Formats: sequence, C-alpha cells, structure tokens
Amino acid sequence: MSRIAYVNGQYREMRDATVNIEDRGYQFADGVYEVCEVRNGQIVDFPKHMKRLQRSLSELRIAMPMPLASLQIVVHEVIRRNRVGYGIVYLQVTRGVSRRDHAFPIKPVKPAVVVTARNLSFTKNQETAAHGIGVITVPENRWPRVDIKSVSLLPNVLAKQQARENGAYEAWFVDAEGLVTEGSSSNAWIVTKDGRVVTRSAEQGILAGITRSVLTDAMAALQVKFEERPFTPQEAYEAAEAFVTASSQIVMPVVRIDGRNIGNGTPGAVSKRLREEFHRFSSFS
Repeated sequence: MSRIAYVNGQYREMRDATVNIEDRGYQFADGVYEVCEVRNGQIVDFPKHMKRLQRSLSELRIAMPMPLASLQIVVHEVIRRNRVGYGIVYLQVTRGVSRRDHAFPIKPVKPAVVVTARNLSFTKNQETAAHGIGVITVPENRWPRVDIKSVSLLPNVLAKQQARENGAYEAWFVDAEGLVTEGSSSNAWIVTKDGRVVTRSAEQGILAGITRSVLTDAMAALQVKFEERPFTPQEAYEAAEAFVTASSQIVMPVVRIDGRNIGNGTPGAVSKRLREEFHRFSSFS
C-alpha cells in the first residue's frame, strides 16, 4: 500500500507529495514540528503535543495554520489512510512560501503544513528495550533556544550519526559546565544507587519533552523518588540505571555510556517498571 501524506490541504501519495522550493522550512529551517506516538490507532498525549506546538509557533511568530479541531481531524485522517496501528505521526508547520529573504515576508503568507504517518515494529521496539541501548556523550553545540521544537536539527543529526558510527543508539549533549543536557532526539535520565530518578529541569537548556512530562506524573503516582537537576557524565557512569524518553521510544533503558556498562549492563528494575506503567498515565485520542 502506498503511503499517504497531507500537504497544504491535499492528501497525496508520498511519491507525488511535494512542497514549493521557496518554502521557508526548506530555505531557512523556519518552522516547527511534533512527533506523536500512535498506539492502537490512537494518538498518545495529543493535547500536550498541541500545546507545545502552539508555544513553538508563538515563539517564532508563526500563525496556527488552522483551528486545533481541524488539525486533529487531519492528523487522524493521515493515520487512518496509512493504516497505522502502532507507529508515529509527524506534523510540520513552516512560515510558508515566499521569495527568499532572511527577514519575514513583508506580506504575511499562509503557513505550510505537512503531516505523515508510518508504522513501527512493536516487536522490534520491545526487543530493543529488553536489551537496552548504548549512548555516547558529545559537546553541546546547539543554539540556546532548544526549548523551541524547531526543524533546524543539524547538530542533532551529526550527534546521532556520531553515535551510530561508535556503535551506540543515542548521543547525550554535555554543556560547557560539564553537565548533561539531553539526547539528540530524547531526554536523558539516570537512576542513582539509592533509587532516585534524576533528569535536568526543562526550564533551560532542554526541550520540554511530552513523554518526560507524563513520566513525571507517573512517578508521582507510583511514589518513585524524583530529582530535577543536572548531572555529569561521571555521575551517569556510576549510576545504577539510565534511560532516555521520547515519543517513539517511551522509556528506553540505557545500558552503556561511552562504552562503560551502567549498573550490571542490563536494563534496570526502575526503567523497566516505568516503561511498563507509562501508558496508564497517558491520554488517548
């Protein structure tokens, strides 16, 4: 079956889905995006994703392309047309199409919208979680406004590629103070030897992850000890456990950082429990 994309008001087969070469997302990375998990054909935590989308658009002074209710209909239709049971849906909004000029268009243009969806392998995801993943650390080199979910991701791309070339799954950025910020496509967490789950505050230096926010609610309900503070790579090396969170991975155990085993080198009990319990605290639409 051919995959279907929504592009600026039309549902098109992927091979025929195109955007204008003067779309500012293509020319300047002048746009934002969201990725949502799809589970049993439903979108996970969609209201939270839309709240973050609206914030990102506002920070870049891009108008909402359509009412939220209409956008939700489009997203659901893309999921339906692609018969996605378990997978992801990708939504991108750019400032729109105009003659190439760094400044905003003198006359406002209509924001451009692209939505795609695809199936993922639930079995493969579970197998990856059962074995755990490796992480490397890299110097932080991104622009300061990482709180905006911008499509400008070149440092993230290079970090992810460096991880893959070093036999790892993910890369964690480390700032000038020697503190872990976040992963190239995930939030970074550790579990201390006395059972405290630690991650950096989302107030500065990281993206406020949706999975991250749901997990903090879950930990409160499950009475898991939680500390919101930065940590160093050395503290991560010495931790009992580590994991990452992202919409496509939920809670993914980390068993190696910079080639060093974390704990006993296998997914830990806290990580596994949080992964198992996560969706009890999610919303579905």
